[in-house]
Amino acid sequence: MELTYNKELYRDDVYQWQEGNLTCTRTTAWGGPGCHNGCQVIYYTDENGKLVNVEGDPNSTFSQGRLCVRCLDFKEFIENDTRLLYPMKRKKEERGMDTWERISWDEALDIIDFHVKKIQAEYGPESIAAMMGTGRNVCWQCPVICYWAFQSPNFCLGFLSGDSCMLPRSTLNFAQNGGALIADMSQTRGKGRYENDPEYKIPECVVIWGNNPVVSNSDAFLGHWIVDVMQRGAKLIVVDPKLTWMASRAEVWLRLRPGTDAALAMALSNVIIEEDLYDHDFVEKWGYGFEDLVEAAKEYTPEKVAELCWLDAEDIRRAARLYATAKPAAVQWGLKVDQSPIGIPCAQAINNLVGMTGNYDVPGGNIEIDQPYRTDMAYNCGYQEVPEATRAKRIGDKVSPLHTFGFSATAMSDLILHAIETGEPYPIKMMWFQSTNPIANMGAEAPRIYKALRSLDFVAVADIFMTPTAMACADLVLPIAMCPERNSFRTWYTPIRPITKVIDAPGEAVSDEELIVKVVGKCNPELLEKFGITNDVELLDFFLRERSDWGGIHGKNFQDLVEECWNYPPLEYKKYEKGISRPDKQPGFNTITGRFEFKIFAFEQWGIEPLPYFMEPPESPYSDQIDDEYKEKYPLVLTTGARMWGYFHSEHRMFPNMREIQPEPEVRMHPDTAAQYGVIEGDWVWIENHRGRCRQKVVYDITYDRRVIAANHGWWFPETEGAEPNLFGVFDSNINNLTSQMQYGTSGYGAPYCCLMCTIYKCTEENSQVMPGYQVTRLGGWEYEMAQPNTAEVANADVNGNEQNNDLYAGRDQENGL
Repeated sequence: MELTYNKELYRDDVYQWQEGNLTCTRTTAWGGPGCHNGCQVIYYTDENGKLVNVEGDPNSTFSQGRLCVRCLDFKEFIENDTRLLYPMKRKKEERGMDTWERISWDEALDIIDFHVKKIQAEYGPESIAAMMGTGRNVCWQCPVICYWAFQSPNFCLGFLSGDSCMLPRSTLNFAQNGGALIADMSQTRGKGRYENDPEYKIPECVVIWGNNPVVSNSDAFLGHWIVDVMQRGAKLIVVDPKLTWMASRAEVWLRLRPGTDAALAMALSNVIIEEDLYDHDFVEKWGYGFEDLVEAAKEYTPEKVAELCWLDAEDIRRAARLYATAKPAAVQWGLKVDQSPIGIPCAQAINNLVGMTGNYDVPGGNIEIDQPYRTDMAYNCGYQEVPEATRAKRIGDKVSPLHTFGFSATAMSDLILHAIETGEPYPIKMMWFQSTNPIANMGAEAPRIYKALRSLDFVAVADIFMTPTAMACADLVLPIAMCPERNSFRTWYTPIRPITKVIDAPGEAVSDEELIVKVVGKCNPELLEKFGITNDVELLDFFLRERSDWGGIHGKNFQDLVEECWNYPPLEYKKYEKGISRPDKQPGFNTITGRFEFKIFAFEQWGIEPLPYFMEPPESPYSDQIDDEYKEKYPLVLTTGARMWGYFHSEHRMFPNMREIQPEPEVRMHPDTAAQYGVIEGDWVWIENHRGRCRQKVVYDITYDRRVIAANHGWWFPETEGAEPNLFGVFDSNINNLTSQMQYGTSGYGAPYCCLMCTIYKCTEENSQVMPGYQVTRLGGWEYEMAQPNTAEVANADVNGNEQNNDLYAGRDQENGL
């Protein structure tokens, strides 16, 4: 099945052409507001330089002309009248107030430079931290500003506890097999898709684990690729607490208890080993530590794990047999693998299945992948420009061996928060946020983050819109351009995809690349002079020329990429057999043993458990870390973080077309669960645990276990008052009022976002007199009793918010050795 289209209308010989009075430009949509992917588009602009329409590019072998609702709605995004247009400042004592004053870029840069130089002189550059959001095209731009402009090693991810979004999986891959693995849907080779690539094989089985690809399209992977291979005969195994569209079409649906993925993966290993279904040739030639895995897996019998995971033992056996006997088979894994404190062992247990079945780096299996031409365009981008003595001070490197020995490219977000609160190991005095909204989305314990940020000397936010984080905490906001308004490129796997500017940004908004030139040019101009960079295109040319291995296409610059539209580097299968995986060009894996490590050699040396294992989440019905009284008070298993059709995390809430798809935050549960708590579909309910509460609207879903509820994340209400105490309603429906910081795993990775405990009860006029936003911003949070305060207490609350007691967090932080 090949997509057909009018080749005269959709030109394949040029990147730009005319259709009447419209200019058609073939390029990539990759930026904010956006998602994890860079799909190829055709922009249509009129003679006045205005965007008229957006279509998918049918010439693209990557996205094949398909677009989601986000790209199709770009015109509404660009023309939204709430966009930030100019730099703005306010006084530190006015944080939380809507008292912004428009200023020039020169004044904004002077303010940044003043605070950077002051903090560098008084505390050292390491006392500045920079944070970005997830997966969009700021994955190298924000690090460059942190490393080049501030000379700080402390770049990290939006107070994301345990770095629990892809980093546990990718870190595990590098430790265990020496490189990232992705499910092969023929997307990486540029030779045509599916049957049009003679070397490619359709997977006989695809395991979808912990994600819903047709909705999330996460980690540079498009969900419709799986639909394509389903149409060509691929069978599915789906691991998910919810019956998704794909689960409804699966041979086996494993509706596991959230947070028990590692146990299930070990049970699948148990069956594959016990029934002798593993690939002896791969294990014996290329494996290390398999005998130890055999012993470890004996404990995880299907019967034992079925009881633990709330599954049927025979379903576990059926799934193991189907996956192990399919040749080839692929695993498409997602965020939920990361979101428990054992994110690393969980990923290891799943990755072992790929190795033991011989589905490693084969057509239609899981293939080893790198950034094209080894471009350095990720979290380490620019890190070598930070002095070595300062790099040694990166927060977290002395806590986790994986950070210490270079398996991480970021500081630890939990410990950045700890440093703000305690000054240990040194104080954090300035924060730079670029394309991230942690109070609304990434940051666990959102009220705690709010309080911590308010204590900083200086906070700057660069974004497209005014966010709750900016309104609550920023002293300076900087307006950022959207992707049709910028020049850029991104190399998340392959191909390299340029982003071509087709329209001017409104007001004085600038692209993230132009922001680098402005901020580095102000704070560290000698560096730009050294590299010969004066504008955004020269910046892009520098990285293409100096920070990548261009192999057979030396001499190409950014404009060459623009005209090519996309560029696929050569990619071969079974690289470990050909000396491609290792820098010494010898056959084998880029690991210490040179093999696929079922038992990770380095972990054993560092005192980390080298074999995968399951451990109960810290708050679960079976955890020995909490008492029976807590379990009785909060009996429901709470999972969160599932993607929504019209939104990307906390983005898109201000766009009417997106908001129409889902107007309000939803908590999904079985109808019997709702009846047990005296509520019906459409009721607003409070979701509560010992950390706090939020409210969402009940939606029935008979496919969930009656002991589980699934809450939305990322909610705020841009249409409401921005100033405190409301803050766009960010705390009122924020599930991160209930999530936890500092419960990361022994590796430093993973956190229990998807496996907590809670209760629910109906929202009433009486129990809604004091909303969470007021509770946090005026009453200091939930160290007060959860019962509503009396009227006098509310009336007399300090308008700047009472001081929260840091002792509230001290006990748990001490448990983590802090």
